Amino acid sequence: METWFSEYIEQSFITFGTSHTMMLVLYCIVSIGILWMHREWKNQKFLQNLVRFILLFLLIGSEISYQIWTFIHGLWMEGSHLPLHLCGVASLLGCISLLTYHSKLIKITFFIGILPAAIALITPDLSHGYQHFRFWKFFIHHMAISWTSLFLIASTNVRITGKDLLETFFYLILYSLFIFLFNTFFQTNYLYLNGPPVVGTPLDWMGEGFIYYIRLGVTTFFLFSFMYFLYKFFYKKSH
Repeated sequence: METWFSEYIEQSFITFGTSHTMMLVLYCIVSIGILWMHREWKNQKFLQNLVRFILLFLLIGSEISYQIWTFIHGLWMEGSHLPLHLCGVASLLGCISLLTYHSKLIKITFFIGILPAAIALITPDLSHGYQHFRFWKFFIHHMAISWTSLFLIASTNVRITGKDLLETFFYLILYSLFIFLFNTFFQTNYLYLNGPPVVGTPLDWMGEGFIYYIRLGVTTFFLFSFMYFLYKFFYKKSH
């Protein structure tokens, strides 16, 4: 248990190794199940509330346990462990959305919670293997973020429009400006605005300097658009 919760890396994470692949398979199976049961979520309130609070428990439990881990090992003050990355924001908004079912928050969470978390699951910024707390926290948390975003759409009558896409992108630009100032003042790298993480991710392909920000913005808008067209496709199929 002491080794499992330590800060040391005794077993390195292997991209697309057995444990990574199993987590991706689990993520896909549950994601398909959430979409497949969209009528059950709406018609069976007990089942809907059961899943709703399970997801809420996973999100809150993941974030609290992670903050405890960073605090115990003296890492919290490094300035890289606050929930200010996009997935962290999606997690917080997901919690509020599960509690309130606020339509605006559900729409924002849809755009920032599904694909960013899915991409993080495919290319994890992770060093610890499956025998460590960090491995399980990372995958459970990011899967729960994406599942929450899917569930909120599948279990409600909230409609996503092109206006919601543009509005969410505008909010993200404003948030990025705030984080840019935050990074400058506290010497942090939230949203990876100062460059990609050490572990290889698709951000390594974005270039450097001003072009890095342009490509980040264009890629984000493309992903939002892709999410919107996927939503339109599945909405037409389900109706």
